Amino acid sequence: MIGRLNPFESVLLRAGARLASGSQRSTALLVLIYHRVLHAPDPLLPEEPDAAGFAQRLDLLRDHFTVLPLREAVARLARHSLPPRSVCITFDDGYANNCEVAAPLLSARGMPATVFVAPGFLSGGRMFNDTIIEALRRAPEQFDLGDIGLGQHVLSDDAARRKAIASIIPALKHLPPGLRLERAAALAERAGGVLPTDLMMSDAQVLQLHHGGIEIGAHTLNHPILASVDEDTARHEIVASKARLEGIIGAPVTSFAYPNGRPGRDYGPRDVALARAAGFELALSTAWGAATAGRDVFQIPRVAPWDRTAPRFGLRLVRAYRERNAAVA
Repeated sequence: MIGRLNPFESVLLRAGARLASGSQRSTALLVLIYHRVLHAPDPLLPEEPDAAGFAQRLDLLRDHFTVLPLREAVARLARHSLPPRSVCITFDDGYANNCEVAAPLLSARGMPATVFVAPGFLSGGRMFNDTIIEALRRAPEQFDLGDIGLGQHVLSDDAARRKAIASIIPALKHLPPGLRLERAAALAERAGGVLPTDLMMSDAQVLQLHHGGIEIGAHTLNHPILASVDEDTARHEIVASKARLEGIIGAPVTSFAYPNGRPGRDYGPRDVALARAAGFELALSTAWGAATAGRDVFQIPRVAPWDRTAPRFGLRLVRAYRERNAAVA
């Protein structure tokens, strides 16, 4: 679990932030990617921060970095006018705890963020990976999925359940969306129990975020891996997500994030062209690193701050700045 800071860790991070300082203007922009911010630690989601840990990291970002709205930061990067140690905060998928937990913590510190929403799951929907996680949370200790190609599992404790999750989700992730949902549903039925229907935001919560100053971006309609679907399906997923979200918030949606987001594996040049044609102004990937001026604004990289300790989180931010700034010096 992403833990809380102790005094020694705080000293390390402050020192790291000073090391990241350079000239009066930065040549690099770091975009952080989160998914959930949990009410409390969850042993099946060890890489997701809880409220207390997230608040501490926000305090470090506020005190030692410059947190900017995404669109402003990208525009200033192009103009070479970014302040030193510029950072943006983003969330993918549209989890309800983005509104319930993360947004109040951000608001209390006056910090901007962008939430990329897959609106097909709003108001009672559930993503395939969460169906798997919640099913395995409820599954019996002896859980045989061999006949559907997902192996045999002994779910004796939380570690065993995490291991099963880590093997099953990748096995399904790149399947065609319909087959992926079918396999996840079959697993859930076999596990038994009632799965939650409140993991994702409602339409009203998306509007609440918008009214609270958090940018709403699109993340396709149903979160397919774009490279796994045909062009017409990909176009529909991209265009329909934009239209649906604009209908909810009554304002333009100009930012997009590719599901899963690895260039060449999860999306390709076709999908970049489709995002441009849909009317977005920028798009984000999950390629690791910092963005620089002149980089394609439809393939902005991001850093996943999922380190198990705060020093590793801070030092990884510093390393990304120093590597990217050195590359363009």
